[in-house]
Amino acid sequence: MKTVVLIDDDTSFRKLMGKWLTVAGWNVLEAGDGEDGIQLALAHQPAAVICDLLMARCNGFQVCRSIREQGANIQQPRIIVTSGSGYATDQQSAMEVGADEYLIKPFKGDDLIRILERQSARQISIAAAPVPPHKAPASLPADQPPRLKFWGVRGSIPTPGPSTVQYGGNTSCVEVRADGEIIILDAGSGIRRLGLALAKEFKDQPVELTLLITHTHWDHIQGFPFFVPAYNPQNKLRILGYEGARKGLYSTLTHQMESPYFPVSLQHVPANIDVTELKEFEFHVGKVRVQATFVNHPGVCAGYRLFTSAGSIAYLPDNEPFQRMRSHPGGQQTSDRLEALNYASDQDQKIIEFLKDADVLIIDSQYDDAEYQSHVGWGHGCVEDVVALALFAKVKQLFLFHHDPDHDDNQISKMLGWARQLVAMQGETLAVDAAREGLEYVLQPLPAKL
Repeated sequence: MKTVVLIDDDTSFRKLMGKWLTVAGWNVLEAGDGEDGIQLALAHQPAAVICDLLMARCNGFQVCRSIREQGANIQQPRIIVTSGSGYATDQQSAMEVGADEYLIKPFKGDDLIRILERQSARQISIAAAPVPPHKAPASLPADQPPRLKFWGVRGSIPTPGPSTVQYGGNTSCVEVRADGEIIILDAGSGIRRLGLALAKEFKDQPVELTLLITHTHWDHIQGFPFFVPAYNPQNKLRILGYEGARKGLYSTLTHQMESPYFPVSLQHVPANIDVTELKEFEFHVGKVRVQATFVNHPGVCAGYRLFTSAGSIAYLPDNEPFQRMRSHPGGQQTSDRLEALNYASDQDQKIIEFLKDADVLIIDSQYDDAEYQSHVGWGHGCVEDVVALALFAKVKQLFLFHHDPDHDDNQISKMLGWARQLVAMQGETLAVDAAREGLEYVLQPLPAKL
């Protein structure tokens, strides 16, 4: 009897696939995460490995890469990557790191069995250090209420010029100060001005910072080489994020600073820098609890929610709602349209639950409805969907974010006005604003419990 290792952190779907494979005569070994699946594959040398793409502890790209790198001396299995994402770039990346097939969820059991029976193929392991304990910087006032400040609000590419002065032209970067911590969300071009402001504020005083990277598309990391605090040997900078499709987080940050792209390599940056690839969906930055989730965007892209002493801040700078994408005639299609729409609804519901009752939501609102029609599958959302999402999740404050590079100040103001009108039409009280550089928002302290 042929053996298959089945790796998926979605228990119900993994069990369903297991039933299909057992009926078809396969000996099924199951794993709920990539690391366990890797060990099973190394120990049992199966004929096939089926793994989901987006898993917290070890994603499908890592599984494929590890199998091919470590399995030189044993019979190589056939690797089938499964995913709710149908982005062509994800499929191409999976193939380049060792996958033989790529199946878009949901799919039929017959589709899976047919692929497995074609032929056999060509093993596996990766681990990252756990998030180290973080000592809160003593330089921040302990009684300062949690707050956030926008330093970069644009998507795709910086757009300086007279038509973007109101909202700003720098790419994604948000500063959060909460409970003694300075937490930076993404390192787009806006992080340069943040770095200058921090250097001016703290002068010769050492500072400890935490940078959370949602993903390594260029508009979210391109400002890091110009982040002044990284060049002060007294400072400590911890960079957290998830491994990407082809390279690890450290490798990606290193490559963009290699010659001939940049004159100073990451290895020669004098600050004390620790780059940690996250394995879990929940961790702490000092007293701030952080939850993460994967969102619908090409590659491995995360959203974060920070729980502070005065409420929570959710940050999803790149996200395309599943239902809109799957229901659109130009979107991703599978053999069973109704099943696909049900799957998409479940995925969007997970995002709603992740955002439930957030005090602040900063989210990708790149297009209006008309523009979205020609941008289906690009990995970005539109204002109408974002407002609906925020209302369903009962968010208190919504910030439209990741403004399109082709949108001038007037267009963004129109989109903001329409978003507020949508809220009013529903008779709701959701506060809506468009993120703009320099805007600071202070969270109100939670009422004391009696």
